Amino acid sequence: MTRPRFASHRSLLLVACCLIGAGCAHDTYQERANMIKNHADAFYNSLKANRVESAIRDNEQIEAMASQMGDTVRKRAGQQGTTAVEREFALMTTANEAAATNWLALGQYFTIKRQYPQARATYQRVIDTYTNPTDRPYREQALRAVRDLDMLNPPSTTTNP
Repeated sequence: MTRPRFASHRSLLLVACCLIGAGCAHDTYQERANMIKNHADAFYNSLKANRVESAIRDNEQIEAMASQMGDTVRKRAGQQGTTAVEREFALMTTANEAAATNWLALGQYFTIKRQYPQARATYQRVIDTYTNPTDRPYREQALRAVRDLDMLNPPSTTTNP
């Protein structure tokens, strides 16, 4: 009977450690990294299942997380160099890159489905949204994709007689 008592004391000790924060640190950084990964996985799973609206919502969630992390980084800018700020910045960058890449993938999806107006609008969203210097590769890729779309499906031009 001493074994169950030991187990219950051990459980209480673990609970106490978690309550006071010793040895049971709650890693919110890892949780948010997992959330980004889960939304990205859900995005691609939704596209595979032709659930575009769901994919868009998942990618918007990633963008919202990146925005919130950006706010946190700006607020803590005075503490530059701290590990927490560096981790937050890295996670913000990861979320931003994931979202931009997902929009480009959505544009490709629409192109493959021959939904050219939706593809153009998606690429234009990347061009309009990702305006930071570090986002340049995504904008350039979107601009190239629009030019490629113009070869597949030239934009309609109206001429007046």
